[in-house]
Amino acid sequence: MPEDLQDVERELMLLARHHVLPSSTYKRSGRTLDRSAYLLLSRIEVEGPMSIGQLADAFALDVSTVNRQTAAMLQAGLVERIPDPDGGVARKLAITPDGLRRLHDDRGVVVGSLATILADWSDEDRRSLAEILGRFNIACERLNDYAWPRPARVGDH
Repeated sequence: MPEDLQDVERELMLLARHHVLPSSTYKRSGRTLDRSAYLLLSRIEVEGPMSIGQLADAFALDVSTVNRQTAAMLQAGLVERIPDPDGGVARKLAITPDGLRRLHDDRGVVVGSLATILADWSDEDRRSLAEILGRFNIACERLNDYAWPRPARVGDH
C-alpha cells in the first residue's frame, strides 16, 4: 500500500474522530440538532423545498431511512410539508423559521469551533484547507454520482 494513501487514511480516520461539531456541553443542553437533521436541513436550505424521494436521492439513502429522519424533524417542528411549488404531486419539506434558526445556531457553533481550532493558521492555509477538502469531496461525489450544491464564490469561473 502506498505510504501517502496510508497517511490519508489515518488522517481521515482521525478527522472523523474529532468533534468539531457542537461541544458536549452544547449537545447536553438539548439545543443541538442531530447529525441527520443538520445535513438534511443544510441541503434543503441550499436547494429549497424537497420531497423525501429527492432527499433520498441526494444522500444516496433508502427512502425509508429518510422518511424516519424527516418524521423526527416534522415532529420537532424543524420542517413542514408543503404542496410542491412546481405543481408536482409529491408534497415537499420546507424548513420552518425555527428549523432555520436552529440550523444557523448550530452552524455558528461549528464555525466558532473551527475558528478556535484554526486560530493559528494563516488566511492562505485556511483557504488551502478548504480547497483541498472541496476537491476531495467533489471527487467522492463524482465517484458516487451525487453532488452537493455549493455557493458560487467571487472569482469562481
